Amino acid sequence: MRKRISSGSPFEAEIGYSRAICCDGWVFVAGTTGYDYATMEMPEGVAAQCTNALSTIARALEEVGASLDDAVRVRYILPDKADWPACWPATRAAFAHARPAATMIVAGLQEPEMKIEIEVTARLPG
Repeated sequence: MRKRISSGSPFEAEIGYSRAICCDGWVFVAGTTGYDYATMEMPEGVAAQCTNALSTIARALEEVGASLDDAVRVRYILPDKADWPACWPATRAAFAHARPAATMIVAGLQEPEMKIEIEVTARLPG
């Protein structure tokens, strides 16, 4: 079984991807930035962008019966490594239970206002 999950982001259709794919008990959440996809507004600060990205990821997981507690792998991508510590309170709260394997990578992102992108792999419960 393969199910596509959309966040409603216009980027999904423009670029040709899904927010997440659920397949064979696994959930692969695409790199998610800090946009509020309902308004297409991006907060300025990295901490707020991180919180928005995690909320978008949580909603995608919930759509297939999973949660952040089911995360097994997370990748954080930031253009500026100095911004990373400001994200720790949000990531600690989001993944306190799951404690997934994690990597932080420094790389450029698609738009200059993007300060963080987060990718998650989860396993459906049960």
